[in-house]
Amino acid sequence: MAIQVEKLTNMNENPMQKNKKKYLTKSRFQIAAECPTKLYYYNHSDQYPSSKEDNAFLQALAEGGFQVGALAKCYYPDGFDITTLDYEESLKQTAELMKREEVVIFEAAIRYENMFIRVDILEKNGRDINLIEVKAKSIDPLNDSFTNNKGYISSGWRSYLYDVAFQTHVMEHALPDYNIKPYLMLADKSQATSVDGLNQHFFLKEDETSGRTFVEIHGEVTPPEVLGNRILKAIPVGLLVEQIRRGEDMAEDHKNDEQRKPFAQRIAQYAAYQAKDEKPPVGIGKKCKDCEYRLPPDGLRKGQKIGYRECWREQLGWDDEDFNKPHIFDIWNFRKTEDYLQQGIYLMEDMNPEETFMQPAKDGQLQFKSEIARRQHLQVRKALQPADQSEEVDSGLFAELAGWKYPLHFIDFETSMMAIPFTKDRRPYEQIAFQFSCHTIDEDGECRHDEWIAREPGTFPNFDFVRALKKVLDPDEGTILRYAAHENTVLRQIHDQLIAARDEDRGQLPGDHAELIRFIDSITESDITGEDGKEHRVYGSCNMVDMCRLVKEYYYHPLMGGSNSIKAVLPAIMQSSDLLKKKYTKPYYSKNYEEGMVWWQADPQTGQPVNPYKLLPPLFDEDGLIRDELVLESGYIREGGAAMVAYAKMQFTEMNDKEREAIINGLLEYCELDTLAMVMIGEYWIEIDKGR
Repeated sequence: MAIQVEKLTNMNENPMQKNKKKYLTKSRFQIAAECPTKLYYYNHSDQYPSSKEDNAFLQALAEGGFQVGALAKCYYPDGFDITTLDYEESLKQTAELMKREEVVIFEAAIRYENMFIRVDILEKNGRDINLIEVKAKSIDPLNDSFTNNKGYISSGWRSYLYDVAFQTHVMEHALPDYNIKPYLMLADKSQATSVDGLNQHFFLKEDETSGRTFVEIHGEVTPPEVLGNRILKAIPVGLLVEQIRRGEDMAEDHKNDEQRKPFAQRIAQYAAYQAKDEKPPVGIGKKCKDCEYRLPPDGLRKGQKIGYRECWREQLGWDDEDFNKPHIFDIWNFRKTEDYLQQGIYLMEDMNPEETFMQPAKDGQLQFKSEIARRQHLQVRKALQPADQSEEVDSGLFAELAGWKYPLHFIDFETSMMAIPFTKDRRPYEQIAFQFSCHTIDEDGECRHDEWIAREPGTFPNFDFVRALKKVLDPDEGTILRYAAHENTVLRQIHDQLIAARDEDRGQLPGDHAELIRFIDSITESDITGEDGKEHRVYGSCNMVDMCRLVKEYYYHPLMGGSNSIKAVLPAIMQSSDLLKKKYTKPYYSKNYEEGMVWWQADPQTGQPVNPYKLLPPLFDEDGLIRDELVLESGYIREGGAAMVAYAKMQFTEMNDKEREAIINGLLEYCELDTLAMVMIGEYWIEIDKGR
């Protein structure tokens, strides 16, 4: 049996009704709650492009919300699904179903004035209604809390609970004779699946005509017991909704002017802006830093505007030259942004770097407040001296290099955490390690590349992953290098999974589990509780070296700006290194690049090296075998997030062997470049060490 469970894409907007009355929907309310001005930009997306205007289908894959929503509906086999795209027809169908004494409705349509919501699950029992909002977010009901230690709603939960509070407001006004009880249905991290292949019931598809994303359900899902243990849990949030409505969800000194308004007043204002299609008064602040309308001017089409710049022009009277100056938003890890904005300090040139980052020592001399402050001061100083684009290398880097042992192993993992597990005995959002790349350099400069990827859908690959990694790394005691904490975190999580398989007798314990545990312990670091009751950091005998830490502590190039990402460091060091230019202007050959790849290519306009991540070949062929919606970032895999989406596509969509192989090949190319980038950085550091 196959049934279809559908949900509107583009955040509940109906592409067939753009010319009809614009309602304040759940998604529009959430946008306005972040910043009312963004509501106007969103409603005029033809004029104001957004960085969030990605392929909605791929975004749905990454978030997993559609599959979670489909699973939630399976728990109510007698529910009625309202799938019509028409607002009036959906309201009519909902009203007819609501005449029943008891009923469960999926995507129930509720309207009050110009506010319109589609309720994920509406459960009616007489005059009681359970409003259930389904989210692809996890919680451990026994150990996690929606609030912080001061009783305020945690920032990570605020948007979800605001969503439910808005729906509760609309329903209480539209259905005043009913008792509305709001719930959040979430992935329950305390529950393990009891069946294999649960996620293989839910395949994500996209209607090529309407652009509507839907989940097609495969196999038997009724009665709900065939799905095994329930991994989704409906949690009552009525008290939290009331806390929001009373304005007690945040500390007063943490609120901006908008957040200080009563919740009902905010809803009324947003609804009025929506009805009149008015642009709300502009208010700039820290929220602007990550605004999706903060885009570079290049690439705009005729008639398009940058929403972020429009706001700042209206508030401050800025011109194009002001936007080209170094902004305090761009300072790495700067925690005092809000304080400076309130003082009217927006640009680095308006700061006093010594006052900001330094303090008097006991002898009266100025010293940096911290290592982070030292790095921030360096960035600001370089940004304000455009004539000085030289790199800064601390001697501590060379001391670190002296401790490296050959052969050098540079490793990178690609991982995923999905709400619906692949196999039984797994919990929602358990770590899945599906790929690694490793470049190994011998003392004589010889380099080899090893890799591994999980090719079969619906499997738990972690133990095979570690076994393959051990085979590459275990034969020697050479230095193992990672970039950032991710690889250490993943290995420690797999370590815990091995321990659980051993202690809980889950039936998935590999015969070599003791060797795998020993191997992980030898190359990672972790915290353990000592006899004194305190946590102590324990380091393995071949503990991995974090190259990102070395960048933060010892290396800076102005081209990196406020980023320590490998994708920012690589083009910077390529510009500085004669060695890399000489070596990588020649073709690079490997299994994934059999025809050779030239990684050092000059931009024809600037003469500077092009970022190698922009040189990655297209993920898909142009032979028409693969549909356009499969393309990631216009046909390219460039980010770890995109790699996760690609892996999700192999799990949650139907494809033939050629399509699957194309994605696998793209993942292998991407991951190999990650470790090759680490090799290049290491080669350059060794080059400057030898040239001292």
